[in-house]
Amino acid sequence: MDDQTNVSPDLIWEICRPNNAYLVKRKSGGGSQFSKDPLNLTNKHSRKYAGFVNSKAVGVLPAEKGGVTLITKKTKHQNRPAANRNEVTFAGNKSGPKVYKGIVNYTAKQNYRADLRQEAVARASAIREFSRPKKDTPERKVRGAKAKKAASVEES
Repeated sequence: MDDQTNVSPDLIWEICRPNNAYLVKRKSGGGSQFSKDPLNLTNKHSRKYAGFVNSKAVGVLPAEKGGVTLITKKTKHQNRPAANRNEVTFAGNKSGPKVYKGIVNYTAKQNYRADLRQEAVARASAIREFSRPKKDTPERKVRGAKAKKAASVEES
């Protein structure tokens, strides 16, 4: 039995564009529209990035301990949402360039959309940057003879 869908992605987008579960509308900012779709790399509500519409989609989510999970949508089983995802997790202890190269290689070898590779690497980079623990700001050093003299007077 063929698992291909009978409806084109363009028709699905035209039907679901005004209202869907992932759509976030904001009146501020000129009526911006965003997407909460996990397979949407830029969170923009557009046909290009909509993961639920495209047969091949890529998503990047945070994983445990600073890691990154790459989610790809399989072309088979389009009508079975539980079976049409593939997940690959890159550990947090790997260096950044190794993770980014792994994302690029995986998407290239699986013949996924080349236009989403740069966005996938950018999202993985942002997730890794914000999952790092923040350092405390160091105390400001006193510079100059007058400032050192004033600081020593304050301490005593």
